[in-house]
Amino acid sequence: MPRVKISVVGAGNVGGSIAQRLAEKNWYDVALLDVIDGMPQGKALDLLEAGPVCGYDSIVSGGNHYDFTAGSSVVVITSGIARKPGMSRDELLETNTKIVSSVVREIVKRSPEAIIIVVANPLDAMTYVAYRASGFPKQRVMGMAGVLDSARFRSFIAEALKVSVDNIQAMVLGGHGDSMVPLIRYTTVAGRPIEEWMPKEKLEALVKRTREGGAEIVNLLKTGSAFYAPAASAVEMVEAIVRDQKKILPCAALCEGEYGFEGLFMGVPVKLGEGGVKEILEYDLTFEERAALESSGKAVQELCQQVDRILMNK
Repeated sequence: MPRVKISVVGAGNVGGSIAQRLAEKNWYDVALLDVIDGMPQGKALDLLEAGPVCGYDSIVSGGNHYDFTAGSSVVVITSGIARKPGMSRDELLETNTKIVSSVVREIVKRSPEAIIIVVANPLDAMTYVAYRASGFPKQRVMGMAGVLDSARFRSFIAEALKVSVDNIQAMVLGGHGDSMVPLIRYTTVAGRPIEEWMPKEKLEALVKRTREGGAEIVNLLKTGSAFYAPAASAVEMVEAIVRDQKKILPCAALCEGEYGFEGLFMGVPVKLGEGGVKEILEYDLTFEERAALESSGKAVQELCQQVDRILMNK
């Protein structure tokens, strides 16, 4: 059986980490693309040489031209400038809109049947950019955000309670940023509601830390942003799609009536499998949860309106 080809656009920390995790699955051949001459080639060669030690036969190759990505089943886009200390996600918007739209147009020419996973920030808006630039059906364009946000929330809960992360189920919806919406009622530890495990003020502190999770790492690193957890989250999505796992994950997907949103990419529970987004699942929300999600949606919508203006003025 031929290996599945996955292209990763952007060979920085996130892209390089995605390529490593994909190679170690021993199921994919990975094409690592970047505009910087030598960087994707060097990282790809390094990963290839790790194969005998780590026990994988994946072919990892690097290149600087889009022809190199032709025939990809999935393309993960990490391109764009990284957020710097003190920089809001909104400030990334104009530059990354131009980068992502350019990347997507080139990818579509070479892999017209591919599924696109966007990792660039601001995440929800960049997924909208990719959707517009690709002309693909909504099932084949999505963004990685909720998987990462939920993982952060789970890790903070596990740390606080000193339990395994495997015991924790959580779902974080909404835009990828300060307005994200962790669903507390659906957060459980070994099947018991999270409220039974800790006081309200402690839980609120963990929710706040989750919302500020990316900024916390940016402030610690000083010269970069998170990449290990974002890479792992993107690879979980790739696996769910390629292996047709029908796994339910929170992803930025195009809502057309779900949760009251129309034509908006938002973090919602998605069943991922062959072909991409198979279904958006609608959870029963309280008045407060729905109000928080609507507020988050409004923030994303404002970014998308800015995107429309940027694309019109190109």
